Amino acid sequence: MVTRRFALLVAAGAVLVAVLPAPWLVLGGVLVLLAVVAGLDALAAAPLTEVKLRRDGDSQVWLGQSATVTLVVGNASAKALRLSLRDSWVPSAGAANAEHRLLLPPGTQESVATSLVPTRHGDRPAVRVTLRSYGPLHLAYRQRRASWNSANTPTWTLRVLPRFPSRRLLPEKLAKLRVFDGAVVTRGRGQGTEFDNLREYVVGDDVRSIDWRASARAQDVVVRTWRPERDRRVLCLLDTGRTAAARIGDEPRLDACIDAALLLSVLATRADDRVDLLAVDTEIRARVEGGGHRTKLARLIAGLAALEPALVETDFGLAVAELLRRDHKRALVVIFTALDAAPIIEGLLPVMGKLATRHRVVVASVRDPETARLARLPETGVTADDVHVAAAAELALDERDRVRAVLTQLGVTVIDETRDQFASKVADVYLMMKSAGRL
Repeated sequence: MVTRRFALLVAAGAVLVAVLPAPWLVLGGVLVLLAVVAGLDALAAAPLTEVKLRRDGDSQVWLGQSATVTLVVGNASAKALRLSLRDSWVPSAGAANAEHRLLLPPGTQESVATSLVPTRHGDRPAVRVTLRSYGPLHLAYRQRRASWNSANTPTWTLRVLPRFPSRRLLPEKLAKLRVFDGAVVTRGRGQGTEFDNLREYVVGDDVRSIDWRASARAQDVVVRTWRPERDRRVLCLLDTGRTAAARIGDEPRLDACIDAALLLSVLATRADDRVDLLAVDTEIRARVEGGGHRTKLARLIAGLAALEPALVETDFGLAVAELLRRDHKRALVVIFTALDAAPIIEGLLPVMGKLATRHRVVVASVRDPETARLARLPETGVTADDVHVAAAAELALDERDRVRAVLTQLGVTVIDETRDQFASKVADVYLMMKSAGRL
């Protein structure tokens, strides 16, 4: 293939021939000469079949941070390689400086780096590498496009972990956890607590906590201390249906739910509780269960990273049936969904009775502040369209309140908070239930 330089030479030759006698004969000779020179230049270009590619670099990054993936280019031919390279990724990978120019002597290699700033979490693969080998005069080149599934291009996928802005709340929440789980042991026995140890009686201790047999053996007054039960079960059920695709601010509702689920998972893991995850719409999209505490959090993050909302109605019957079939021990089930009337009434309420009788259930929803804003009429210049929009928004808010009231009557704890307070509220509800022994 010819280059732009070759095209400019042809145009310049055409202009020159226009002012000379016998233009067609001269023009033909010039074109033949240029074609011969371009052909020789293409033959002098290093063959692309002898180009060896290998990838290295970051394979995992948090959303919002940058990653660097390098492409090692080797020239195994006997000719100097004048190479133009384009490393293409999917648009959401946020690839910058994807084009590179190299001059490789025979038998050498060089690394080029592509900076990536992803705009969505999940797996972001490299798509293709386009190679152009130029001749010495840069009049012609050889080109090859190797896609991601080609044997000549090494595959590479960057796993983008979901954003975790509520991580900043961890010190505060962990401090609350330590108050009733280790740092301060309860003096009296409450619901859902287990025996911790014995110690000497001090003024102010509840006399009901005195262990009389131990006191007789020790010949001193000894009291029992208690701590919240460990090894409770916490299950995060994420709705990845169409309501999860609704945008709250500048991100989908699912991203806010993932953030809150991560904060809850870290707290529950630190409290020695078992955390499982189930993501579902019309089918189960992710399931993370079992494993030790050291590896569980990494597996949860990896499972959440690949989740994307699907534009389908969520089958809550499938999710509840899976929970009831596999889980017989009482657990705290946190359902991350939207309090929209239609999917709750038609999908969740018919199966909520069975779920609430066996488990402690929390329904957590991110409130969209835009609905409340639309329900308010402007102070001046009210039009008919403003009235209709406000009435529709007010109707949506009323339906939301009715759904919340119905769920509360079934014994379900409902969390309905804005994006800024959502993850913190979910964590606080878990800590409250943990301290009260209600898990």
